Amino acid sequence: MRADITSIRDLLKERRLELHARSNIVATGIGYKITKGKRTPTLSIICSVAKKLPLSQLSREDIIPAAMNNIPTDIVETGLFFALQSRTTRYRPAPGGVSIGHRDITAGTLGCLVKKNGQIHILSNNHVLANSNDGHPGDPILQPGPYDGGTYPDDHIANLAEFVPISFTDLPSGCSIAGGSAAFLNGIARLLGSGTRLQAVRSQAGENLVDAAIARPLNDQDVTPELLEIGTLAGTAPGELGMDIKKSGRTTALTTGEIQQVDVTVSVQYGGSRVASFTDQLMAGAMSQGGDSGSAVVDTSNRLVGLLFAGSDTSTIINRIENVFTALDLSL
Repeated sequence: MRADITSIRDLLKERRLELHARSNIVATGIGYKITKGKRTPTLSIICSVAKKLPLSQLSREDIIPAAMNNIPTDIVETGLFFALQSRTTRYRPAPGGVSIGHRDITAGTLGCLVKKNGQIHILSNNHVLANSNDGHPGDPILQPGPYDGGTYPDDHIANLAEFVPISFTDLPSGCSIAGGSAAFLNGIARLLGSGTRLQAVRSQAGENLVDAAIARPLNDQDVTPELLEIGTLAGTAPGELGMDIKKSGRTTALTTGEIQQVDVTVSVQYGGSRVASFTDQLMAGAMSQGGDSGSAVVDTSNRLVGLLFAGSDTSTIINRIENVFTALDLSL
């Protein structure tokens, strides 16, 4: 005989504190039991956990019984719950999808957590964490980013660890700034007695694969592997044409889209006269705005597919995650 909801409610009220003493439980309630991905008509006590773990990784005290007073239990992985505050405010621990930035930029998005040499790092874009090549290892990273009110040292969450330099197109030789710089440096060369003379030249920009950087948190407890409104990552996957994707970003929060093009070569404007060419990119539709740079892009199974870094009014450009991981020697 199936229990009625009133009796289950009374049992849950009686045993709630006992259940919540388990370290992995984040919520309890009453709902229909899910079996093999399908809802059954059986009422049960639902135990929401931050992450499902094998029994071998749980202490005896943290194991959830299969039933309580003959009432079945069900375990559902929901991730941690956060108050629905603005993504531009301070978070501790900070999840993926919130404002972050080098102290000398405006703000971008904390993508996700990755590992390098066994240590946890924050992954985002070069132009978010490394100030478009102008940063140096050890520079402070703020959460929220400076544009969103982040200040040093109060909001100092991490230090820049490493970035992949972006190859930009240089200023044209006719530019007065470039010409003036060359004249100034040539004057110094003459004072030093050097026979070398510098010229303002336009160099051929190299082709880039990624706009990526990592930062080492000051304290691992200040960050969480959760992505706001997405949950935890379930590995990686190559981006494929027609794949449904989603991202969690500082500006537009949770958005969804589809990979509309692969093998994309694109020129990206970085402000001023700086332009960078990128190859082997993914292109999706309009699912981002300024400030979403650095967002982790995942498929419908929460597998990490790419790193969002650029966009227009109609399209979004994404680095392939395999290229990001190879360039920085990363893993999940």
